[in-house]
Amino acid sequence: MAAERLPMRKLREIIRLKLQAGQSGRAIARSCGLSPSTVAEYAGRIALAGLSWPLPPELDDDTALERLLFPDEHRPVSNRPEPDWAWIHTELQRRHVTKMLLWHEYKEAQPGGLQYSQFCDRYLRWARPLSATMRQAHRAGEKTFIDFSGDGLDVVNAFTGECQKAVLFVAVLGASNLTYVEPVLHQDLPTWIGCHVRAFEYFGGVTPIWVPDNPKVGVTRASKYDPDLNPTYADLARHYEAAVIPARPHRPRDKAKVEAAVLIAERWILAVLRNRTFYSMEELRTAVAELLEKLNARPMRLLKKSRRQLFDEIERAALKPLPVRPYELAEWSRPKVAPDYHVAHDDHFYSVHFGLIGQQLDLRATEATIEIFKSGRRLESYPRSYAKGKYTTRKEHMPRDHRDHVEWTPERIAGWAKKSGPQTVALVEAIMASKVHPQQGFKRCLGILRLGKEYTPERLERASARALRYRTLTYTSIAAILKNNLDQEPLPGDEPQGSLPLHENIRGSRYYLN
Repeated sequence: MAAERLPMRKLREIIRLKLQAGQSGRAIARSCGLSPSTVAEYAGRIALAGLSWPLPPELDDDTALERLLFPDEHRPVSNRPEPDWAWIHTELQRRHVTKMLLWHEYKEAQPGGLQYSQFCDRYLRWARPLSATMRQAHRAGEKTFIDFSGDGLDVVNAFTGECQKAVLFVAVLGASNLTYVEPVLHQDLPTWIGCHVRAFEYFGGVTPIWVPDNPKVGVTRASKYDPDLNPTYADLARHYEAAVIPARPHRPRDKAKVEAAVLIAERWILAVLRNRTFYSMEELRTAVAELLEKLNARPMRLLKKSRRQLFDEIERAALKPLPVRPYELAEWSRPKVAPDYHVAHDDHFYSVHFGLIGQQLDLRATEATIEIFKSGRRLESYPRSYAKGKYTTRKEHMPRDHRDHVEWTPERIAGWAKKSGPQTVALVEAIMASKVHPQQGFKRCLGILRLGKEYTPERLERASARALRYRTLTYTSIAAILKNNLDQEPLPGDEPQGSLPLHENIRGSRYYLN
């Protein structure tokens, strides 16, 4: 029966206790936490290998010691042809392909070949020099791994000499390792989203699973079990019909594929460009794109194929096609419905039903549209307006008593004021002009015009003239003028000029006509 395979650290401890300390098998078993039968098996191998303590220098290498203790596993099996392990590894990346299936195909072609256990063991030993990410069974077209590099390159402003550091956005396909790299100056949301879109355009398709690290821009709350995605990032994934599964915090193997890709990009792109000075992002993007193509065309050491070749063979056809409609960047916010039943975005106001006053809704804004949601259900959709401080209002959203006012316009208000006179017209026009929106002065104007019914239009006209003279353009001021009969008094500067009192000593103009 084959011995239980132990870590080399523990194997060396068994050798030391046996040869240096002279311990019995049971004592060694208790010390190392092993079964006596396992220790006995290794003791037999130590004796057969003729080892002595201290071990000779040539056995400092773990591989050399393993070959000495397990010569049967490293000796080629006579008359049993070895499979093409690079081809086996490539085939295992295909969807639904298993080692059992490949072994059956191998045995059909080579009936005297390796048995299944030997087949699996020799494949694992062949794949051991590969990186940890390569040994993982990533199915073709299944996953894309995404991250930013830690290091970057300086981009120098030619006029000011100011330097900005550009890091690399890296996306790598799980099965073929085809890599997309793009230099960026920022790690904000528009950059994050735009890089995803360009990466999938570069691949010519999309995978159903994305595995990013946990950048703040994409994952608002990292969690081992229930991470929260940025709403815009989640919207992007829905557009591509993909699922975002962020790497678990403190689980480097979850993102080992992209960490290896970042390391390779830093070695074969950043290091190559380390002595160059770049004065624009366009210049840097061109240089990175050229080196990226060389990276994807370079044969991988054990597989003897390039990333591009492997992609064309096993992964291109497995990708989902890109959506027909390109993704449009959307901003998400959670506005609260104001008492005037409007929600705000970018200093413009959009109406919702007045019954939603005080509730918090979800708002999605693109370059062309505004969509308002409640509990995932779309309530309203508007063409986006860039008019600051303006209102977009639908009549059906208003309470009944507000609907009567929908047809009010500045022209109609001024037309009603003409019934009193030009001073009243000037007053209501001045009130509406003093507001950001003329509509904000409608109620004040209507209240003032109603005073004409209570005090007569003639008195309202005189009160309007006084209010204009003193710039008191409020309903309260007009009402006070009328209540206190100030409209009956002449305005300063309006008294008759040159009038004299009657007196017997004053002849008057008629005296000279006699």
